[in-house]
Amino acid sequence: MLYGEHDQNLARLEQRLGVRVASRGNRLSISGPPEQVQAASDAVNALYERLRKGMDVGEGEVDAAARMVQTDLREPDKKASVESMHGDDLTIVTRRRKLTPRSPGQARYISALLDHELVFGLGPAGTGKTYLAVAVATSMLITGRVERIILSRPAVEAGERLGFLPGDMRDKVDPYLRPLYDALHDMLPAEQIAGRLESGEIEIAPLAFMRGRTLSNAFVILDEAQNTTPVQMKMFLTRLGENGRMAITGDLSQVDLPKGQLSGLQDAVDTLRGMKELSFVEFTNADIVRHDLVTKIVKAYEARDKPSGS
Repeated sequence: MLYGEHDQNLARLEQRLGVRVASRGNRLSISGPPEQVQAASDAVNALYERLRKGMDVGEGEVDAAARMVQTDLREPDKKASVESMHGDDLTIVTRRRKLTPRSPGQARYISALLDHELVFGLGPAGTGKTYLAVAVATSMLITGRVERIILSRPAVEAGERLGFLPGDMRDKVDPYLRPLYDALHDMLPAEQIAGRLESGEIEIAPLAFMRGRTLSNAFVILDEAQNTTPVQMKMFLTRLGENGRMAITGDLSQVDLPKGQLSGLQDAVDTLRGMKELSFVEFTNADIVRHDLVTKIVKAYEARDKPSGS
């Protein structure tokens, strides 16, 4: 399996699933508790299927397979379907990457982004909320489903304000929008990004620049939405135009607004939760796909902030 990374990936699968995997030529032997053995078998089959389709298999994909089958063990009535890792329905193709979900939450999120015009992605850092939204938006731009991408963020971070930053307006807002640029560069060659920015096919702007506009034939992403006010959020949501799509991402545990100020994201969730035309996808710690330490850090902060006795 997995060419030069064969042994490392098998070892990682053993560590993740609590089984013993022995390789003998083209055959694998898996030993351990019956449920874990079945889960490991499902994961290995999914990884081989990826290879058969010419898709990459590395550390991230091994972790994803393990994450999917572990969810199936914990919640058999909510089958995560490890097959979604290589299924065509949830594969996002961009100029530079071919992406598939790496967690059950990501599978639900990609499906929602493809099927709904307005999607809220809620949850902790490292779950791919913004990254996958940019990927889906890029794919839709390439295939002509939308005519442009608009990426936005509120310019509020950890108590700083634009006026304190040096340079002109672009110099001031670029630091806030850098994560969006980074995601774009993973999806498109640099020269295409530059050309599409110049032509207006891709626009990156702070939230304040959205007022008074109607955003038609566009995939619009609002990142760090927990730092909007209710007035800003309402303004943004009502920009949606004909053939428009919106993805709104945020982490309600990381609000940087002044103390006592209600988050526009929380207000929107409370106000719109019952609307069947929308999709709310809530990520958990199990969906964190960054370094393992990120998951432990998030859990540690949650444990600290959890009310005593709860």
